[in-house]
Amino acid sequence: MEEDGGVIIVASSNGIVGIEQAMAVLKRGGSALDAVETGIRLVEANPEDHSVWLGGYPNLLGEVELDAAIIDGRALTSGAVGAMQGYPHAISVARRVMERLPHVFLVGRGAERFASEMGFERRELRTEEAMRVWKERLLLDMNEEQVAHVAKLADLSKWVELATDPQRTMGTVNFIAQDGQGDICAGVSTSGWAWKYPGRLGDSPVVGAGLYADNRYGAATCTGMGEMAIRASTARSMVLYLKVGMPLRQAGREAMKDLDDLGGRYLGGMNFLALDHEGRHAGFTNGDGDAYLAMTAEMKQPERIERIRIPTRTCWGSEAASSA
Repeated sequence: MEEDGGVIIVASSNGIVGIEQAMAVLKRGGSALDAVETGIRLVEANPEDHSVWLGGYPNLLGEVELDAAIIDGRALTSGAVGAMQGYPHAISVARRVMERLPHVFLVGRGAERFASEMGFERRELRTEEAMRVWKERLLLDMNEEQVAHVAKLADLSKWVELATDPQRTMGTVNFIAQDGQGDICAGVSTSGWAWKYPGRLGDSPVVGAGLYADNRYGAATCTGMGEMAIRASTARSMVLYLKVGMPLRQAGREAMKDLDDLGGRYLGGMNFLALDHEGRHAGFTNGDGDAYLAMTAEMKQPERIERIRIPTRTCWGSEAASSA
């Protein structure tokens, strides 16, 4: 579905807890940047959402690592953090990177040091529920002794494929906003792939892969198997297709075709949102039943809209790629 609009926000379905507050920012004359950060922070703090900070599922070692990025389409300035432990609200840390440093991307201990310098409070990111699910999943393949000493395993890499269910363990929050000045901002935040190898980064903090925004043409954000979006530069490609004059739906189909042309042993679920510079929006998926949210200033509540389904090849491990 595509619609016209002026002041507008589109978000992944888990953005339901933050989209109305984000719109309130725009109604007060606030910036798209402020609206995106506001909306994402509320999702990050939602304990029912296991794809972001509070309640996010851990990596193979039982550690919660956060990734986030934000981009301002007016000047294409951006900030990102990856594999950050111990500091919540990764989207706000990413924004500080954009505003305070000549750099774009900080990871690991550097991101954590910067968060501390900026006055962010260090917190425990793991919840009892997330750790229970983490252990239960590992015990499907490991014994109690292995789980208890998982950090000492010399062959940790072999457990990644076993401990990961690509249909269950991926999740991200996406927000795109256009404000009254016509400025577009995109933001993404995630706790990443559950039971991932420590230090893994998906597309979420990678500008051009998981998100992109350019006031002149539009914006895109992704969720799903981030490795695919990194390989295809999906968010940037979507905006480039808009730049060359493709209508929104055609641009989305071309970006999804790029994903379908990927080879390799690991191809899974991918979704992305797009907003053009005139406020038209659409969502795309290679799966079933996924929707996104859209809200304009005139709406009392957001509308839930089905994404356009475009099947692509999928495979996992040694399986041959097949049509979705």
